[in-house]
Amino acid sequence: MVWKVIEIHLRRLRHNRIEWLLTFVVPIAFFSIFALIFSRGVGGTPRVKVALVRDVSASEEAGSGSTSLTSLQCDEVISTLRESEGLRLVQDSDEYPALDRAAGEDLVRRGSATIAIVLSEDGEELSAELLNDASDQVASQVVSALVMRAMLMAKTEQMQASVARGGPGSAGAMPTTASENDAAGVKQADFEQPLSSDTIESVPSESIRGDEVAAIADRSAAESLMTPPEVKVVNVMGEDKTNPVISVYAAGIAVMFLLFGATSGGGVLLEERENQTLERLLSTQMTMDHLLLGKWFYLTLLGCVQVTVMFVWAQLVFGLDLLGNLDGFVMMTLVTSAAAASFGLFLATLCKTRGQLNGLSVVAVLTMSALGGSMVPRYVMSEGLREAGLWTFNAWALDGYDKVFWRELPPSALQPQLTVLMATAFGLLVLARLLAIRWETS
Repeated sequence: MVWKVIEIHLRRLRHNRIEWLLTFVVPIAFFSIFALIFSRGVGGTPRVKVALVRDVSASEEAGSGSTSLTSLQCDEVISTLRESEGLRLVQDSDEYPALDRAAGEDLVRRGSATIAIVLSEDGEELSAELLNDASDQVASQVVSALVMRAMLMAKTEQMQASVARGGPGSAGAMPTTASENDAAGVKQADFEQPLSSDTIESVPSESIRGDEVAAIADRSAAESLMTPPEVKVVNVMGEDKTNPVISVYAAGIAVMFLLFGATSGGGVLLEERENQTLERLLSTQMTMDHLLLGKWFYLTLLGCVQVTVMFVWAQLVFGLDLLGNLDGFVMMTLVTSAAAASFGLFLATLCKTRGQLNGLSVVAVLTMSALGGSMVPRYVMSEGLREAGLWTFNAWALDGYDKVFWRELPPSALQPQLTVLMATAFGLLVLARLLAIRWETS
Protein backbone atom coordinates (compact mmCIF):
# COMPACT_ATOMS: atom_id res chain seq x y z
CA MET A 1 0.00 0.00 0.00
CA VAL A 2 2.91 2.33 0.66
CA TRP A 3 4.15 1.75 -2.87
CA LYS A 4 0.66 2.52 -4.20
CA VAL A 5 0.76 5.92 -2.52
CA ILE A 6 4.19 6.61 -4.03
CA GLU A 7 2.98 5.47 -7.46
CA ILE A 8 -0.04 7.81 -7.32
CA HIS A 9 2.17 10.78 -6.54
CA LEU A 10 4.61 9.87 -9.31
CA ARG A 11 1.77 9.76 -11.82
CA ARG A 12 0.50 13.10 -10.56
CA LEU A 13 3.98 14.61 -10.89
CA ARG A 14 4.32 13.26 -14.42
CA HIS A 15 1.15 14.98 -15.62
CA ASN A 16 1.55 18.20 -13.63
CA ARG A 17 3.81 20.55 -15.56
CA ILE A 18 3.65 23.28 -12.92
CA GLU A 19 4.96 20.92 -10.27
CA TRP A 20 7.76 19.85 -12.59
CA LEU A 21 8.58 23.51 -13.12
CA LEU A 22 8.66 24.39 -9.42
CA THR A 23 10.57 21.25 -8.46
CA PHE A 24 13.32 21.15 -11.06
CA VAL A 25 13.42 24.27 -13.26
CA VAL A 26 12.88 27.12 -10.79
CA PRO A 27 15.76 26.19 -8.43
CA ILE A 28 18.19 25.94 -11.35
CA ALA A 29 16.94 29.22 -12.81
CA PHE A 30 17.43 31.10 -9.54
CA PHE A 31 20.79 29.51 -8.93
CA SER A 32 21.86 30.72 -12.37
CA ILE A 33 20.57 34.26 -11.75
CA PHE A 34 22.40 34.70 -8.45
CA ALA A 35 25.51 33.00 -9.79
CA LEU A 36 25.59 35.47 -12.68
CA ILE A 37 25.03 38.40 -10.30
CA PHE A 38 27.84 37.58 -7.91
CA SER A 39 30.28 36.07 -10.39
CA ARG A 40 29.75 38.92 -12.88
CA GLY A 41 29.18 36.37 -15.63
CA VAL A 42 27.05 38.57 -17.91
CA GLY A 43 28.59 41.74 -19.28
CA GLY A 44 31.67 41.64 -17.06
CA THR A 45 32.36 43.84 -14.06
CA PRO A 46 29.92 46.76 -13.83
CA ARG A 47 31.45 50.09 -14.81
CA VAL A 48 30.99 52.95 -12.36
CA LYS A 49 29.32 56.10 -13.70
CA VAL A 50 31.58 59.04 -12.89
CA ALA A 51 31.75 62.76 -13.63
CA LEU A 52 35.24 64.20 -14.04
CA VAL A 53 35.74 67.70 -12.60
CA ARG A 54 38.97 69.68 -12.82
CA ASP A 55 39.15 72.36 -10.11
CA VAL A 56 41.75 74.92 -11.21
CA SER A 57 40.65 77.74 -8.92
CA ALA A 58 43.61 77.20 -6.61
CA SER A 59 46.20 76.94 -9.38
CA GLU A 60 45.05 80.08 -11.19
CA GLU A 61 46.34 82.22 -8.29
CA ALA A 62 49.70 80.42 -8.06
CA GLY A 63 52.84 80.94 -10.05
CA SER A 64 53.85 79.06 -13.16
CA GLY A 65 56.74 77.06 -11.66
CA SER A 66 55.47 74.22 -9.53
CA THR A 67 51.92 74.67 -10.74
CA SER A 68 52.90 73.77 -14.28
CA LEU A 69 54.29 70.47 -12.98
CA THR A 70 51.04 69.83 -11.10
CA SER A 71 49.04 70.67 -14.19
CA LEU A 72 50.99 68.12 -16.19
CA GLN A 73 50.28 65.51 -13.53
CA CYS A 74 46.58 66.42 -13.63
CA ASP A 75 46.55 66.01 -17.42
CA GLU A 76 48.09 62.55 -17.07
CA VAL A 77 45.57 61.54 -14.39
CA ILE A 78 42.61 62.73 -16.48
CA SER A 79 43.90 60.88 -19.55
CA THR A 80 44.33 57.66 -17.54
CA LEU A 81 40.87 57.88 -15.99
CA ARG A 82 39.24 58.48 -19.36
CA GLU A 83 40.76 55.28 -20.70
CA SER A 84 39.98 53.18 -17.61
CA GLU A 85 37.77 50.17 -18.34
CA GLY A 86 36.27 50.26 -14.86
CA LEU A 87 34.75 53.73 -15.31
CA ARG A 88 31.98 55.05 -17.52
CA LEU A 89 32.40 58.80 -18.00
CA VAL A 90 29.04 60.56 -18.05
CA GLN A 91 30.33 64.16 -18.02
CA ASP A 92 33.74 65.79 -18.29
CA SER A 93 34.64 69.35 -17.31
CA ASP A 94 36.63 69.66 -20.55
CA GLU A 95 33.45 68.97 -22.57
CA TYR A 96 31.18 70.87 -20.16
CA PRO A 97 33.07 73.99 -19.00
CA ALA A 98 30.31 74.81 -16.49
CA LEU A 99 30.88 71.52 -14.70
CA ASP A 100 32.39 72.44 -11.34
CA ARG A 101 32.31 70.91 -7.88
CA ALA A 102 28.73 72.06 -7.21
CA ALA A 103 27.52 70.73 -10.57
CA GLY A 104 29.27 67.40 -9.95
CA GLU A 105 27.59 67.10 -6.55
CA ASP A 106 24.22 67.80 -8.18
CA LEU A 107 24.83 64.98 -10.70
CA VAL A 108 25.48 62.58 -7.83
CA ARG A 109 22.38 63.69 -5.94
CA ARG A 110 20.19 63.17 -9.01
CA GLY A 111 21.65 59.76 -9.73
CA SER A 112 23.13 60.75 -13.09
CA ALA A 113 26.57 59.82 -11.74
CA THR A 114 27.59 57.51 -8.93
CA ILE A 115 30.75 59.49 -8.12
CA ALA A 116 32.09 62.90 -9.13
CA ILE A 117 35.90 62.93 -9.22
CA VAL A 118 37.18 66.44 -8.36
CA LEU A 119 40.88 66.96 -9.13
CA SER A 120 42.33 70.03 -7.37
CA GLU A 121 45.62 71.71 -8.31
CA ASP A 122 47.05 73.56 -5.32
CA GLY A 123 50.66 74.60 -5.65
CA GLU A 124 52.90 71.54 -5.77
CA GLU A 125 50.18 69.15 -4.63
CA LEU A 126 47.50 67.39 -6.70
CA SER A 127 44.63 66.06 -4.63
CA ALA A 128 41.43 64.20 -5.51
CA GLU A 129 38.05 64.38 -3.85
CA LEU A 130 35.40 61.74 -4.57
CA LEU A 131 31.84 63.03 -4.16
CA ASN A 132 30.18 59.72 -3.44
CA ASP A 133 26.67 58.28 -3.39
CA ALA A 134 26.84 56.19 -0.21
CA SER A 135 24.00 53.89 -1.32
CA ASP A 136 26.53 52.13 -3.58
CA GLN A 137 28.93 50.61 -1.08
CA VAL A 138 31.29 49.22 -3.72
CA ALA A 139 31.84 52.08 -6.17
CA SER A 140 33.83 54.34 -3.81
CA GLN A 141 36.40 51.60 -3.14
CA VAL A 142 36.82 50.81 -6.84
CA VAL A 143 37.11 54.44 -7.95
CA SER A 144 39.41 55.35 -5.06
CA ALA A 145 41.84 52.61 -6.09
CA LEU A 146 41.72 53.66 -9.76
CA VAL A 147 42.30 57.34 -8.95
CA MET A 148 45.16 56.53 -6.54
CA ARG A 149 46.78 54.35 -9.21
CA ALA A 150 46.42 57.07 -11.87
CA MET A 151 47.96 59.72 -9.58
CA LEU A 152 50.90 57.49 -8.67
CA MET A 153 51.52 56.73 -12.33
CA ALA A 154 51.44 60.45 -13.17
CA LYS A 155 53.92 61.25 -10.40
CA THR A 156 56.25 58.48 -11.53
CA GLU A 157 56.18 59.68 -15.14
CA GLN A 158 56.87 63.26 -14.07
CA MET A 159 59.80 62.09 -11.91
CA GLN A 160 61.29 60.11 -14.79
CA ALA A 161 60.87 63.04 -17.17
CA SER A 162 62.44 65.40 -14.64
CA VAL A 163 65.44 63.11 -14.13
CA ALA A 164 65.90 62.80 -17.89
CA ARG A 165 66.02 66.61 -18.15
CA GLY A 166 68.55 66.84 -15.31
CA GLY A 167 65.98 68.06 -12.86
CA PRO A 168 65.12 66.80 -9.38
CA GLY A 169 67.24 63.93 -8.21
CA SER A 170 69.55 63.92 -11.24
CA ALA A 171 73.29 63.67 -10.94
CA GLY A 172 73.85 66.93 -12.78
CA ALA A 173 72.46 68.93 -9.89
CA MET A 174 74.97 67.55 -7.33
CA PRO A 175 78.64 68.46 -6.63
CA THR A 176 80.98 66.31 -8.65
CA THR A 177 84.31 66.54 -6.81
CA ALA A 178 85.44 65.93 -3.25
CA SER A 179 87.07 69.41 -3.05
CA GLU A 180 83.73 71.02 -3.77
CA ASN A 181 82.14 68.99 -1.00
CA ASP A 182 84.83 69.97 1.49
CA ALA A 183 84.49 73.63 0.56
CA ALA A 184 80.73 73.51 1.11
CA GLY A 185 81.09 71.67 4.42
CA VAL A 186 78.83 68.88 3.22
CA LYS A 187 80.01 65.39 2.53
CA GLN A 188 79.09 63.45 -0.55
CA ALA A 189 77.31 60.89 1.67
CA ASP A 190 74.89 63.57 2.83
CA PHE A 191 73.44 63.72 -0.65
CA GLU A 192 72.83 59.99 -0.62
CA GLN A 193 70.33 60.41 2.25
CA PRO A 194 67.29 62.72 2.42
CA LEU A 195 68.34 66.13 3.75
CA SER A 196 66.45 67.22 6.86
CA SER A 197 65.91 70.81 7.89
CA ASP A 198 68.40 70.39 10.78
CA THR A 199 71.08 69.23 8.38
CA ILE A 200 70.51 72.19 6.10
CA GLU A 201 70.52 74.68 8.97
CA SER A 202 73.76 73.18 10.38
CA VAL A 203 75.68 74.15 7.26
CA PRO A 204 76.96 77.74 7.29
CA SER A 205 75.07 79.78 4.79
CA GLU A 206 78.19 81.44 3.49
CA SER A 207 79.70 78.03 2.65
CA ILE A 208 76.78 76.87 0.49
CA ARG A 209 77.24 77.79 -3.12
CA GLY A 210 74.55 78.21 -5.75
CA ASP A 211 74.82 74.67 -7.11
CA GLU A 212 74.40 73.17 -3.59
CA VAL A 213 71.29 75.32 -3.07
CA ALA A 214 69.91 74.03 -6.37
CA ALA A 215 70.68 70.46 -5.33
CA ILE A 216 68.84 70.90 -2.01
CA ALA A 217 65.87 72.44 -3.81
CA ASP A 218 65.83 69.64 -6.36
CA ARG A 219 66.02 67.06 -3.56
CA SER A 220 63.05 68.73 -1.84
CA ALA A 221 61.06 68.70 -5.09
CA ALA A 222 61.84 65.02 -5.59
CA GLU A 223 60.61 64.19 -2.08
CA SER A 224 57.43 66.14 -2.84
CA LEU A 225 56.86 64.07 -5.95
CA MET A 226 57.22 60.83 -4.00
CA THR A 227 54.70 61.70 -1.25
CA PRO A 228 51.52 59.59 -1.44
CA PRO A 229 48.64 61.37 -3.23
CA GLU A 230 45.61 62.45 -1.24
CA VAL A 231 42.29 60.87 -2.23
CA LYS A 232 39.37 61.87 -0.03
CA VAL A 233 35.91 60.28 -0.17
CA VAL A 234 33.00 62.60 0.70
CA ASN A 235 29.49 61.17 1.02
CA VAL A 236 27.14 63.83 -0.35
CA MET A 237 24.03 61.89 0.77
CA GLY A 238 23.19 59.77 3.76
CA GLU A 239 25.24 61.57 6.40
CA ASP A 240 22.15 63.15 8.00
CA LYS A 241 20.04 59.97 7.91
CA THR A 242 19.64 57.85 11.03
CA ASN A 243 19.25 54.66 8.98
CA PRO A 244 20.41 55.40 5.44
CA VAL A 245 19.61 52.08 3.74
CA ILE A 246 16.22 51.38 5.32
CA SER A 247 14.34 53.04 2.45
CA VAL A 248 15.98 50.68 -0.05
CA TYR A 249 14.98 47.60 1.92
CA ALA A 250 11.47 48.87 2.60
CA ALA A 251 10.84 49.59 -1.09
CA GLY A 252 12.28 46.27 -2.28
CA ILE A 253 10.27 44.13 0.12
CA ALA A 254 7.09 46.18 -0.35
CA VAL A 255 7.14 45.88 -4.15
CA MET A 256 7.85 42.13 -4.09
CA PHE A 257 4.99 41.31 -1.73
CA LEU A 258 2.76 43.76 -3.55
CA LEU A 259 3.15 41.53 -6.61
CA PHE A 260 2.33 38.40 -4.63
CA GLY A 261 -0.78 40.07 -3.21
CA ALA A 262 -1.95 41.24 -6.63
CA THR A 263 -1.55 37.80 -8.23
CA SER A 264 -3.37 36.19 -5.31
CA GLY A 265 -6.22 38.69 -5.67
CA GLY A 266 -6.36 38.16 -9.42
CA GLY A 267 -6.76 34.44 -8.83
CA VAL A 268 -10.27 35.07 -7.48
CA LEU A 269 -11.31 35.35 -11.13
CA LEU A 270 -10.33 31.73 -11.71
CA GLU A 271 -12.15 30.60 -8.58
CA GLU A 272 -15.30 32.42 -9.73
CA ARG A 273 -15.05 30.72 -13.08
CA GLU A 274 -14.54 27.25 -11.58
CA ASN A 275 -17.59 27.52 -9.28
CA GLN A 276 -19.65 29.18 -12.08
CA THR A 277 -20.03 32.46 -10.19
CA LEU A 278 -18.55 34.27 -13.20
CA GLU A 279 -21.33 33.04 -15.49
CA ARG A 280 -24.01 34.24 -13.07
CA LEU A 281 -22.36 37.65 -12.77
CA LEU A 282 -22.13 38.09 -16.54
CA SER A 283 -25.79 37.05 -16.95
CA THR A 284 -26.80 40.24 -15.10
CA GLN A 285 -26.25 43.82 -16.24
CA MET A 286 -22.58 43.51 -15.29
CA THR A 287 -20.16 43.23 -18.20
CA MET A 288 -16.62 41.91 -18.27
CA ASP A 289 -15.37 45.51 -18.44
CA HIS A 290 -17.20 46.33 -15.22
CA LEU A 291 -15.87 43.21 -13.53
CA LEU A 292 -12.23 43.75 -14.50
CA LEU A 293 -12.26 47.46 -13.66
CA GLY A 294 -13.87 46.76 -10.30
CA LYS A 295 -11.24 44.17 -9.42
CA TRP A 296 -8.48 46.45 -10.72
CA PHE A 297 -9.58 49.36 -8.53
CA TYR A 298 -9.91 47.06 -5.51
CA LEU A 299 -6.42 45.54 -5.99
CA THR A 300 -4.94 49.00 -6.53
CA LEU A 301 -6.49 50.30 -3.32
CA LEU A 302 -5.41 47.19 -1.40
CA GLY A 303 -1.87 47.59 -2.72
CA CYS A 304 -1.72 51.23 -1.63
CA VAL A 305 -2.77 50.24 1.88
CA GLN A 306 -0.25 47.38 1.94
CA VAL A 307 2.68 49.60 0.91
CA THR A 308 1.59 52.39 3.26
CA VAL A 309 1.52 50.02 6.23
CA MET A 310 5.06 48.90 5.36
CA PHE A 311 6.44 52.45 5.20
CA VAL A 312 4.54 53.63 8.31
CA TRP A 313 6.13 50.76 10.22
CA ALA A 314 9.52 51.77 8.79
CA GLN A 315 9.02 55.32 10.07
CA LEU A 316 7.81 54.33 13.53
CA VAL A 317 10.42 51.66 14.19
CA PHE A 318 13.42 52.48 11.97
CA GLY A 319 13.21 56.26 11.61
CA LEU A 320 12.31 56.54 7.91
CA ASP A 321 11.22 60.08 7.01
CA LEU A 322 7.83 59.31 5.45
CA LEU A 323 6.02 62.55 6.32
CA GLY A 324 8.84 64.67 4.90
CA ASN A 325 8.52 62.95 1.50
CA LEU A 326 4.78 62.31 1.48
CA ASP A 327 4.01 63.79 -1.96
CA GLY A 328 6.54 61.65 -3.82
CA PHE A 329 5.56 58.59 -1.80
CA VAL A 330 1.86 58.97 -2.69
CA MET A 331 2.61 59.32 -6.41
CA MET A 332 4.94 56.33 -6.54
CA THR A 333 2.65 54.12 -4.45
CA LEU A 334 -0.40 54.85 -6.63
CA VAL A 335 1.27 53.99 -9.93
CA THR A 336 3.17 51.00 -8.50
CA SER A 337 -0.02 49.53 -7.01
CA ALA A 338 -1.88 50.12 -10.27
CA ALA A 339 0.83 48.34 -12.28
CA ALA A 340 0.87 45.43 -9.81
CA ALA A 341 -2.95 45.12 -10.01
CA SER A 342 -2.81 44.96 -13.81
CA PHE A 343 -0.06 42.36 -13.59
CA GLY A 344 -2.16 40.18 -11.28
CA LEU A 345 -5.20 40.35 -13.57
CA PHE A 346 -3.05 39.64 -16.62
CA LEU A 347 -1.63 36.45 -15.09
CA ALA A 348 -5.10 35.37 -13.92
CA THR A 349 -6.61 35.70 -17.39
CA LEU A 350 -3.56 34.00 -18.92
CA CYS A 351 -3.95 30.83 -16.85
CA LYS A 352 -6.70 28.20 -16.93
CA THR A 353 -6.64 27.00 -13.31
CA ARG A 354 -5.66 28.34 -9.93
CA GLY A 355 -2.86 25.80 -9.73
CA GLN A 356 -1.31 27.13 -12.94
CA LEU A 357 -1.56 30.68 -11.59
CA ASN A 358 0.14 29.77 -8.32
CA GLY A 359 3.07 28.17 -10.09
CA LEU A 360 3.44 30.84 -12.76
CA SER A 361 3.11 33.71 -10.30
CA VAL A 362 5.87 32.34 -8.06
CA VAL A 363 8.24 32.01 -11.01
CA ALA A 364 7.38 35.42 -12.49
CA VAL A 365 7.43 37.40 -9.23
CA LEU A 366 10.66 35.90 -7.91
CA THR A 367 12.40 36.35 -11.26
CA MET A 368 11.35 39.99 -11.57
CA SER A 369 12.31 40.61 -7.93
CA ALA A 370 15.76 39.11 -8.43
CA LEU A 371 16.50 41.05 -11.62
CA GLY A 372 14.71 44.23 -10.53
CA GLY A 373 16.63 44.77 -7.30
CA SER A 374 14.15 43.62 -4.65
CA MET A 375 16.47 40.81 -3.54
CA VAL A 376 19.93 42.05 -4.52
CA PRO A 377 20.98 45.71 -5.02
CA ARG A 378 21.30 46.48 -8.69
CA TYR A 379 24.65 48.24 -8.28
CA VAL A 380 26.37 44.87 -7.74
CA MET A 381 25.00 43.53 -11.04
CA SER A 382 26.76 43.65 -14.37
CA GLU A 383 25.53 46.02 -17.04
CA GLY A 384 23.86 43.18 -18.91
CA LEU A 385 21.77 42.18 -15.89
CA ARG A 386 20.97 45.83 -15.17
CA GLU A 387 19.55 46.24 -18.66
CA ALA A 388 17.58 43.02 -18.26
CA GLY A 389 16.17 44.36 -15.00
CA LEU A 390 14.68 47.36 -16.81
CA TRP A 391 12.15 44.96 -18.38
CA THR A 392 10.65 44.50 -14.90
CA PHE A 393 8.69 47.24 -13.25
CA ASN A 394 10.43 46.36 -9.95
CA ALA A 395 13.48 48.27 -11.15
CA TRP A 396 11.44 51.33 -12.13
CA ALA A 397 9.50 51.30 -8.85
CA LEU A 398 12.68 50.98 -6.76
CA ASP A 399 14.35 53.79 -8.72
CA GLY A 400 11.36 56.00 -7.98
CA TYR A 401 11.35 55.26 -4.25
CA ASP A 402 15.13 55.78 -4.24
CA LYS A 403 14.66 59.27 -5.67
CA VAL A 404 12.00 60.06 -3.08
CA PHE A 405 13.60 58.80 0.13
CA TRP A 406 17.33 58.59 -0.55
CA ARG A 407 18.00 61.42 -2.97
CA GLU A 408 15.07 63.54 -1.72
CA LEU A 409 14.37 64.89 -5.21
CA PRO A 410 11.21 66.85 -6.08
CA PRO A 411 8.22 65.02 -7.64
CA SER A 412 9.12 66.43 -11.06
CA ALA A 413 12.19 64.14 -11.11
CA LEU A 414 9.90 61.09 -10.99
CA GLN A 415 8.56 61.59 -14.51
CA PRO A 416 10.43 58.64 -16.16
CA GLN A 417 9.39 56.18 -13.45
CA LEU A 418 5.78 57.40 -13.35
CA THR A 419 5.49 57.23 -17.14
CA VAL A 420 6.80 53.66 -17.40
CA LEU A 421 4.67 52.35 -14.53
CA MET A 422 1.49 54.03 -15.83
CA ALA A 423 2.12 52.66 -19.32
CA THR A 424 2.70 49.20 -17.81
CA ALA A 425 -0.55 49.38 -15.84
CA PHE A 426 -2.55 50.40 -18.91
CA GLY A 427 -0.92 47.87 -21.24
CA LEU A 428 -1.33 44.87 -18.94
CA LEU A 429 -4.95 45.80 -18.19
CA VAL A 430 -5.72 45.92 -21.92
CA LEU A 431 -4.06 42.50 -22.40
CA ALA A 432 -6.10 41.09 -19.52
CA ARG A 433 -9.29 42.34 -21.15
CA LEU A 434 -8.35 40.73 -24.48
CA LEU A 435 -7.57 37.40 -22.81
CA ALA A 436 -10.86 37.48 -20.91
CA ILE A 437 -12.86 37.44 -24.18
CA ARG A 438 -12.68 33.63 -24.20
CA TRP A 439 -14.72 33.54 -20.99
CA GLU A 440 -17.49 35.55 -22.60
CA THR A 441 -17.70 33.31 -25.67
CA SER A 442 -17.32 29.94 -23.89
